[in-house]
Amino acid sequence: MTARIALVTGGTGGIGSAIVKRLAALGHKVATNYRDEAKAKTWQAHLKSQGVDAAIVPGDVSSPETAEKLVHGVEKQLGAIDILINNAGITRDTTFHKMSALQWQEVINTNLNSCFNVTRPVIEGMRNRKWGRIIQISSINGQKGQYGQANYAASKAGMHGFTISLAQENAKFGITVNTVSPGYVATEMVMAVPEDVRNKIAAQIPIGRLGEPDEIAYAVAFFVNDEARWITGANLAINGGQYMGW
Repeated sequence: MTARIALVTGGTGGIGSAIVKRLAALGHKVATNYRDEAKAKTWQAHLKSQGVDAAIVPGDVSSPETAEKLVHGVEKQLGAIDILINNAGITRDTTFHKMSALQWQEVINTNLNSCFNVTRPVIEGMRNRKWGRIIQISSINGQKGQYGQANYAASKAGMHGFTISLAQENAKFGITVNTVSPGYVATEMVMAVPEDVRNKIAAQIPIGRLGEPDEIAYAVAFFVNDEARWITGANLAINGGQYMGW
């Protein structure tokens, strides 16, 4: 596989870290963004102790201006971005009748608007070079919905709408655009949930357990492969059989 430059937004989280490590293991140069410099440097040092070099660049992906600066920062450190993983995401859960405009806007801005904010500065370069991989990390709840997550489900469903439109526009330029929709994964955030709640979640999954971050990263690596060049506009659901749509 040709070594490429990859940007993984939200790369310091559980799924993001697994994606960063997987892409680095394939020989790609990988960068992620941060808002908390101290936390990002600790994360970077931890990965380095595992033999993984990852660049960190400041950038709030919910803002078009700072997202563009992030892209330029990555390009300055590593070179032109060939692989973009739109992974950054947050939750602000509450039932809709209690949801504030701020709770709605924060989730939409970080999860969905960030796809525009980060992709827009890199797409022209990919088109000019006639090669690119763009992958959105969506969610099972973007497919089936979830009580108390109207904002989150809307943002994650919107990501795949973004994927299929972008895929059509850029297919002839050697750019593939796909979505990965994880189910419940054993990240630090999920493992902080009380054990009895986690057990109830696992009981709803036919495979009988939560997913592992590296299982999501494997799917991302599959789409990134040169051999996946005829796959575009797809949504790969990885949820242990919890939701089986067409």
